[in-house]
Amino acid sequence: MTNNKVSKIITFVVTAIALVGIFLLVRVLLAGEDAVTDDLDLQNKVVTPLISFSTYLLIGVIAVTIVLSLLGLFKNPENLKKTFLGLAFLGVLFVVAYFLADSNVIVDNAGEVLEGGEAGSTINKMTGAGIWFSIILGAIGLFFFVLDLGKGLIKS
Repeated sequence: MTNNKVSKIITFVVTAIALVGIFLLVRVLLAGEDAVTDDLDLQNKVVTPLISFSTYLLIGVIAVTIVLSLLGLFKNPENLKKTFLGLAFLGVLFVVAYFLADSNVIVDNAGEVLEGGEAGSTINKMTGAGIWFSIILGAIGLFFFVLDLGKGLIKS
C-alpha cells in the first residue's frame, strides 16, 4: 500500500469515529441535563452508549499504541537494548525507593488507625515506595535541569 492510500484510510476511520462520537454526544445534549440525571432508563439509553463507545475507543487506542511501540522496538534492536537498560535502571531505583519506604501505622486526625493502614501493611509499604520513587525521579530531573541551565549560562 502506498502512503497516500494509508493516509486516506486513516482519515476515513478518524472521520467515522468522530461522527459516531458527535452523534452520541448530541443525543445526550438533546435529552437535557435534568432528564438525564433524573431518569435511569434515559441514562441507559443515551449516556451508557457514549460511555461504552469512549471506553472501547480508549482500549483500542491503548492497544494500537502498545503494538506499534513494540513493533518499533523490535525493528531496531539498538532501541530495544536502550529500553531494557532504562527499565532496569528504573527497577533499581524502585528497589532503592522500596527499601527507603516504611510501613508504619497510618492514623487520622483523631489518632485512629485508618482502614488498611495497620503497621506492616503492604499498602503502606508500596505507597511509601511510590512516594520515594517520585522523589528520587524528581531529584534526578531537577539535577539534570540545573545542569542544563548551567551549561546554557556558560555558553552565553
